[in-house]
Amino acid sequence: MTRIAFTLAAMALAFSAAAVELTDAQRSDIESRIKPVGEVCLQGDTSCGGAAASAASGPRSGEDVYNGACFACHGTGAAGAPKLGDAGAWAARIAKGMDVLHDSGINGVAGTGMIAKGGCMTCSDEEVMAAVDYMVENSQ
Repeated sequence: MTRIAFTLAAMALAFSAAAVELTDAQRSDIESRIKPVGEVCLQGDTSCGGAAASAASGPRSGEDVYNGACFACHGTGAAGAPKLGDAGAWAARIAKGMDVLHDSGINGVAGTGMIAKGGCMTCSDEEVMAAVDYMVENSQ
């Protein structure tokens, strides 16, 4: 008996949903609310219909790279990362020399939370070195 009641209730619900007739304006409003906010295009793909992606205007500054990639750890001290501006935490690292610091920034440091390029895989080696220079300059 409950199966029959459940089946009838489901059919009634389905028919009542189908009975709602939307105006063209309502359909348009719904379509505009649920449309995708963007589209994914691969470089060189002309089927997207948008303008071609512009090339980067040049290398990012050390500060830009720091703010975009390094800040997550070096701004908070996460995983033991020396915080920007903490001269005491940076002193021993700076004493090793800039070549060692640049190498650590580019290749990461085994056994710590420092991963290669701080996770910024779109950063060039030069941009990572500029970010390291920025952190050192602001932590002495």
